[in-house]
Amino acid sequence: MKGIDILFSPYRLNALELPNRVVMAPMTRSRSPGGVPTAEVAAYYRRRAEKGVGLIITEATGIGRLASVNEPDIPRFHGEVELAGWRQVVEEVHAAGGRIVPQLWHAGQKRSNTTPDWYSPVPLESPSGLDLSGKRVSEAMSDADVADTIVAFARAAADAEQLGFDGVELHGGHGYLINQFFFDNLNLRSDKYGGATLIERSRFAVEILKAIRRVVSPGFPVIFRLSQWKPQDFNVRIADTPDVLERFLGVLVEAGADAFHLSQRKFWEPAFPDYDRDMNFAGWAKRLTGVTAITVGSVGLSGDVYATFAGESFHPVSLEPLFARLERGEFDLVAVGRPLLQDPAWLEKVREGRTHELGDFTPSALTSLS
Repeated sequence: MKGIDILFSPYRLNALELPNRVVMAPMTRSRSPGGVPTAEVAAYYRRRAEKGVGLIITEATGIGRLASVNEPDIPRFHGEVELAGWRQVVEEVHAAGGRIVPQLWHAGQKRSNTTPDWYSPVPLESPSGLDLSGKRVSEAMSDADVADTIVAFARAAADAEQLGFDGVELHGGHGYLINQFFFDNLNLRSDKYGGATLIERSRFAVEILKAIRRVVSPGFPVIFRLSQWKPQDFNVRIADTPDVLERFLGVLVEAGADAFHLSQRKFWEPAFPDYDRDMNFAGWAKRLTGVTAITVGSVGLSGDVYATFAGESFHPVSLEPLFARLERGEFDLVAVGRPLLQDPAWLEKVREGRTHELGDFTPSALTSLS
């Protein structure tokens, strides 16, 4: 089967049937005043569902900790009014025939890319009270803080299923709270959530996954998002070798992860060039675990998202390299971010061969809900 045919073929993720392999990547919109999703937000997601996106992953949503968000108008996933807003989003997407999962998130000590000077009304939280540069800026999370955060993630997942969402995604990458626990320079804890090895430092993530699995249905998909790198160092690796990655991903699968969403700045770059000079991060995850692997990173565009934050624009590029990887089974699903943010009909145009109609991506798209 050709790559483009695979892209538009159905896929089963746990008990969820997807009509194609395209996932809308989570992208912060900051268009939910006071954390409450609006009818405009619901319409924004519905437009992508109407144009055939197989699975929508929402923007990051703050769990029930006051310090979980790093911008004032990022949506929250707790509270009666906030959850009512999300119910409207689910209903709109389902009415258009779509499938949608929320990304559950705690920002930890990571500042916003767009409003870095905004401060939470409460002290920011992190494993050891360190910011991402390693500077001590607060107290470490207490045992009670950690326990309550685990409960808050599980409560959000249970609420998501009750609201009718089709699954959940946990954000474990990009320097946010769960990711901060993984790194030895940020997690200096001497209790059961710290340790000398990545496996030991993964306990926080493992307990979140187990807590979620206890409160959702067995068929309810749980996706875990990871990045090899962190925003302060694009060359760092969360796992230095495939053997370490295999053990790390293995404990997450055992705890309840159904799929991994593997973030790269550019999906075509090899994750371990010393071991395989071609296979990307998602490819390694699929090879090592056998579970669903979602690739992401500059799909369909000539430059990465961090250059976008710096104000650069990018033009559309051929999807043939992506199709070739699909043909050899390197990964299962493909997450598309900025092209779908710029153009709700991006996937429809690809399917119908109207790629000449695809326009450049400009940073102005970040400021609207088109």
